[in-house]
Amino acid sequence: MTLLEFTGCTLTAFGPALSMFIVTIMNDPVRVIILIASSFFWLLSLLFSSIVWFVFPSKQQVWFGVIVSVLVQELFRYFLYLLLRKAERGLKRFVVHSLVSNNKHMLSYVSGLGFGVMSGLFALINILAEVGGPGTMGLRGGYSAFCIVSSIFTAFIILLHVFWGILFFHGLNTDNKNFILYVVISHLVVSEITLLNQYYFNTLALCIVFVITLGSGYYAFKTAGGHLPIIDRLKNQITTTAAEN
Repeated sequence: MTLLEFTGCTLTAFGPALSMFIVTIMNDPVRVIILIASSFFWLLSLLFSSIVWFVFPSKQQVWFGVIVSVLVQELFRYFLYLLLRKAERGLKRFVVHSLVSNNKHMLSYVSGLGFGVMSGLFALINILAEVGGPGTMGLRGGYSAFCIVSSIFTAFIILLHVFWGILFFHGLNTDNKNFILYVVISHLVVSEITLLNQYYFNTLALCIVFVITLGSGYYAFKTAGGHLPIIDRLKNQITTTAAEN
């Protein structure tokens, strides 16, 4: 039973990211390098956040530690953007056959996935270790669905980092501060909402994060030039109705 739960939780959390890696990244060595580099930058942000947490005198204020961690992550996302922008010219010059330069949003997509995967690994690795046995019915006497809820949260966080990466980089490329503010604020909101789990408001927290994930995904999809015919038709109908009235 523990093996089945371990497998289910792992695939729930990392299945979407694994599919994205296989379909869009695995066949391009430059994308793999960027993925590893972005994962390393997230580790650096974790190290810096840990240092701040260690020297901060009031360690009982978890909410403040979450804010510091989010701000540091976004700061290192900015540092990664600067590094990739400097390296982009070299990538286009020396790696002619790479697909990185074919899409201006590919760098942000790959770096966002690297951030998300590393964040998800650190968020879930201890839980997965406990799931391995001898029993997990209410981990340490807690909520019985804690493991699967944590896996779903992890999947949302990974996807959100992808969306945040696209929006953040686009905001820097176009000098649009609204994109950057949205990423920072939504990241803060999602991270603070996870603290509700300690009060067993799992369903409420999941619903809020799910809505933010859908909204961020659509926002990033439109930013990358995507179109949803159903929504476009709905907008046209609303516009036509408003004009007739």
